[in-house]
Amino acid sequence: MITHPEKLLFPADGISKGELARYYEAVAPAMLPHLRGRPVTMERFPAGIERKGFIQKDVSKLAPEWLEQVVVPKKGGQSSHALVSDERALSWMINLNTITPHIWVSRAPELDAPDLCVLDLDPSQEDDAALRAAALLVRDTLAELGLESAIKTSGSKGFHIAVALDRTADFETLWPFSHAVGSLLVKRYPEVFTQEFIKADRAGRILIDTGRNGFGATFAAPYAVRPRNGAPVSAPCTWEEIEQGKVGPRTFTLRNVPERLAELGDVWSSLAARPLSLTHSVAKLATLLTDDDLAQSRAASVRRPKPRNAPRGRRKGSE
Repeated sequence: MITHPEKLLFPADGISKGELARYYEAVAPAMLPHLRGRPVTMERFPAGIERKGFIQKDVSKLAPEWLEQVVVPKKGGQSSHALVSDERALSWMINLNTITPHIWVSRAPELDAPDLCVLDLDPSQEDDAALRAAALLVRDTLAELGLESAIKTSGSKGFHIAVALDRTADFETLWPFSHAVGSLLVKRYPEVFTQEFIKADRAGRILIDTGRNGFGATFAAPYAVRPRNGAPVSAPCTWEEIEQGKVGPRTFTLRNVPERLAELGDVWSSLAARPLSLTHSVAKLATLLTDDDLAQSRAASVRRPKPRNAPRGRRKGSE
């Protein structure tokens, strides 16, 4: 049961909590297969998106007895995450004013065995045509490494590109591999891509964010609504739609995705049926990069802004 369905969560668009709940009910058949077994982090907005929301991972103090959960380690202890396996669990989550569920790239009970690799394209400026061209470069590079990929809109600024994995690689293999893919793209297309963490150093280029591929890292679930005006949705699309220029990061919304699903179905429905091994791809990638390439990319991704200068004037204890 949805309480206070009249509450406006997207005031500028007149979208209420009740309408959000009806959306998730409509897309549940397509969405739930992508959620099952994956620990969920809830992005909640009790006062709507015009007020600050918050992220919630641990649900041990508010979950009903029937909700499936998984306990995962964290620094200094452990955390109990929700597993959203059915419509009742999905409805429970939305009733907590969750707008966006974020999910892991692995599933319980094998949380150390990722079944997805996700590359997040984060542009420095809005240019949908350039972003689509960059996504196609990523697709073709992955294909060169023997990996078939799928794409979805982020519902924010970019695209998420995913590869289904057969779980034979652990996170100690996946994260360095994904980061090396980013390094290769930067090496080949330095005017297009970057791995610079500092936004000011990106010089208009598209960040290849490979941070979704670590243990406990998350990405917006397929068909998740994002907390932006217009209620954009992170929705799977086809490579043909990208090639034809039909899709941008916020093309799909809460109000048009159900009709799209009724017409096309879930274009990611067969993704999990084609899991791939990283073994040969890792070996191939190693022949295309030098140690210096990898060192430069790691330095860029961990670089942080310098601390601000201390206020001028005499410091305590100074001459």
